[in-house]
Amino acid sequence: LVELPPETSEQLDWRPSTLFVAVHVRKKYARKTQLPESGLTLPEQNVVVARKPPEAIPGGLAGAGLTAQVIVSKGADHLPLYRLEGIFKRQGVRISRQTMDGWWLKTAEFLQPLYGLGVQVVLASHVIHTDDTPVKVRDAHRKQKHTGRFWPYVGDPLHPLTMFDYTPTHQRDGPAAFLKDYHGYLQADAFSGYDGLYLESNGRIIEVACWAHARRKFHESRRLDSARMETALAWIGKLYAVETDLRKRCQGEWEKLPLEERAERIAAQRQQRSRPLLDGLHAWLEAEAPKVLPKSPVRGAIDYTLNNWVALSVYLEDGWLDIDNNEGENSLRGLCIGRRNWLFCGSDPGGRAAAVHFSLLASCKRHGHDPWVYYRDILTRLPAMLPDAAEEDLLNLLPHLWKPD
Repeated sequence: LVELPPETSEQLDWRPSTLFVAVHVRKKYARKTQLPESGLTLPEQNVVVARKPPEAIPGGLAGAGLTAQVIVSKGADHLPLYRLEGIFKRQGVRISRQTMDGWWLKTAEFLQPLYGLGVQVVLASHVIHTDDTPVKVRDAHRKQKHTGRFWPYVGDPLHPLTMFDYTPTHQRDGPAAFLKDYHGYLQADAFSGYDGLYLESNGRIIEVACWAHARRKFHESRRLDSARMETALAWIGKLYAVETDLRKRCQGEWEKLPLEERAERIAAQRQQRSRPLLDGLHAWLEAEAPKVLPKSPVRGAIDYTLNNWVALSVYLEDGWLDIDNNEGENSLRGLCIGRRNWLFCGSDPGGRAAAVHFSLLASCKRHGHDPWVYYRDILTRLPAMLPDAAEEDLLNLLPHLWKPD
């Protein structure tokens, strides 16, 4: 037989990740001739030891990579810590969930300077999208149970970060405190807690309502009055068709235009094409409302739209605005998936710590970063920079400007 070139094929396989021990070797020196008394400064000491590299958790067991793995596994991959405990046990290391929870809390505290700066970036936006979702709080130490709230704040394309806030209640005090220095448009649902915020801001914050919420109410009532509800849905469908066309233009012929010019063109197109549709829908809703029973869901959908008409029409004025608040709602998807697994926060401080991690993880996702690479990098670089880091240096560690070394 004559040997021919061999046939080759490729196959994906898996090798489990491994825990390893990083050994820090620090040189130590002693004076040949001892001083009578060892002092505090290096020239006065009889024995000196090289310093360890700065750490996010000084003296902690976990290195930057392991800490990043715990944070990403819980916050981005939605693994409760008891499951992660089992995974590490299979790899031959016993790390309790209480220990990992301590790492979660301490790193959130350590990352507060980055979190605070990220909030400032988002508050400089021309438009912010926001929403909220409940979370159970079960404080075993204080024997307290209540429902807290997570609030995402999605910055505009010039300030592309998504920051979360945690509050122990659903009252308007949380958004009011977070947005106390904000000037611009706020796109949200029709939660009554925002009403006082808009009034007290004296025009500083402009309400922008969500057509997806309005549409949902018509969709949910279509079996009760199909003729009216399908008519309303058809009107709204035409509004969304305009937005679909504008989105295609932004991805095509307008893609290379500056953002400001693109926004001007979007606003002009909306005034030309969407304004007549809105006027027609408004007239139709006002004509149909008296014909429907006041307490019916159908009348509820009509009244919701008419009562929020001004806020629903604001998006025509500015091309930076969206027709709906899907940006805000989509930012909660990961949190809601995770909540089904880890079930609750252990305390209000735990909720605030989670807001820090959810903010950085959501912003990493927004920019396509590997969250583990990001966390390992900042947990390695940031300890050497604090507490004297310049604001510009910290800004470069936020996900929208971060570049790995």
